[in-house]
Amino acid sequence: MITSDQLKDVLERADALHRYLNIEQKQVEYEEEQLRTQAPDFWNDPVEAQRQMKKVKGIEKWLKGYAEVKRLAEELRLAFDFYKEEMVSEQEVDTDYAQAIKAIEDLELKNMLRQKEDPMECVMKINSGAGGTESQDWAQMLQRMYMRWAEAHGYKVTISDLQEGDEAGIKSVTMQIVGGEYAYGYLKSENGVHRLVRVSPFNAQGKRMTSFASVFVTPLVDDTIEVYVDPAKLSWDTFRSSGAGGQNVNKVESGVRLRYWYTDPDTGEEEEILIENTETRDQPKNKEKALLLLRSQLYDRAMKKRLEAQAKIEAGKKKIEWGSQIRSYVFDDRRVKDHRTNYQTTDVDGVMNGKIDDFIKAYLMEFPTVDEEDN
Repeated sequence: MITSDQLKDVLERADALHRYLNIEQKQVEYEEEQLRTQAPDFWNDPVEAQRQMKKVKGIEKWLKGYAEVKRLAEELRLAFDFYKEEMVSEQEVDTDYAQAIKAIEDLELKNMLRQKEDPMECVMKINSGAGGTESQDWAQMLQRMYMRWAEAHGYKVTISDLQEGDEAGIKSVTMQIVGGEYAYGYLKSENGVHRLVRVSPFNAQGKRMTSFASVFVTPLVDDTIEVYVDPAKLSWDTFRSSGAGGQNVNKVESGVRLRYWYTDPDTGEEEEILIENTETRDQPKNKEKALLLLRSQLYDRAMKKRLEAQAKIEAGKKKIEWGSQIRSYVFDDRRVKDHRTNYQTTDVDGVMNGKIDDFIKAYLMEFPTVDEEDN
C-alpha cells in the first residue's frame, strides 16, 4: 500500500509538468495552428500542409499526454481516499499508483527531448572493431540488443545493409528503426564505442578478451525535411546482392552503391560518403532508400554542427564527444557501466536482451537539451 508521501509526490509532479510543459500556452498554440489547417487553400501546397499537420499533431500529443497524467493522478487521489472508507482494496490503489507513476515518468522523459530532431525515426549503423571474429560477434550481439529494445517499444526494424562476419557475427549492419516517434531522441544516447570484456568462446586458451564495436545513430528524415543533395557530387554503382544460393540467388544487379562527395562548409575539406543498400530485389526501390539514407546523413551533419555551435555558446554545459568510448560490458564481473553518466547495473542478461531504458534516462538527465526556440 502506498503512503501519503507517495501520493503527495505524484500530485506535485503532475502539477510541475503543467508548469514545465506550459500547458495553457500549448492549448492556445494548438487552437491557433488548428485554425490554419482550415484555410480554403491549405492543401494547395501539400508539403507545407504536411508540415503544418505534423506541427498540430505534435502539440496535440503533449496536451493528450498531460491530460492522461492529470486523469491518473486524480484517480489515484480518489482511490486513496476510498481506501480509507474501505471502498477499494490495497491492490487497486497500488495499481493506480503504478499507472500514474509510469505516465508521469514517460512524460518527464519525453520533456527532456526538446531538439527538433528528437521525435524522428532513426538510422543505426553498427561496425565491428579490430579483433576479427570476437568483435564481429560483439557487433551482432549489439544488433540483437537494439532490435529487442525496439520490439519492446513498438518500433519496427528494417535492415538496409548487412555485411556478414568471416566466421561468425557481422562486420557491419545498417538498420532503420521506424513506426513510432522519438526513436532518434532515445537512441542518440547510444552514439559511440561500446566495449566488451569476456572470456571469448572463440579463444582456444579461454582467455579474457576485450572487443569494440561502434554505433552511429542519425535521424531519419522524411519528405517534410528539406535537405539539399547536389546531383553533380553523386554517382551510382550497382552489384548483385548476396543471397541464400540455389533458386534464391540474385541474378541481377539489384544492390546499389551510392557515392557522394561531401564538402565541409566550415573547413572546405571533402569526404566521400558511401552508402550501400541491398534491402530489396528491386533496384529502383534500393536507390530510393539509399537517397533517403544520404539525406539523413547530410541532415545529421548539419544538426551536429548546429549543436556544436550551440554548446560553445552555452557556458557550463558538458561537451559530448561523438564516437568516444561510452560504455563497458564486463560479462565476468556481471557489470555494465556507462562512462558518461557513471550509471551501472549488474543485470547483464537484461541489458543484452534490450533493457537499456535506465541507461537512456541517465544520459538524457545528464545531458539535457533544449529546443532552439527556448534559448
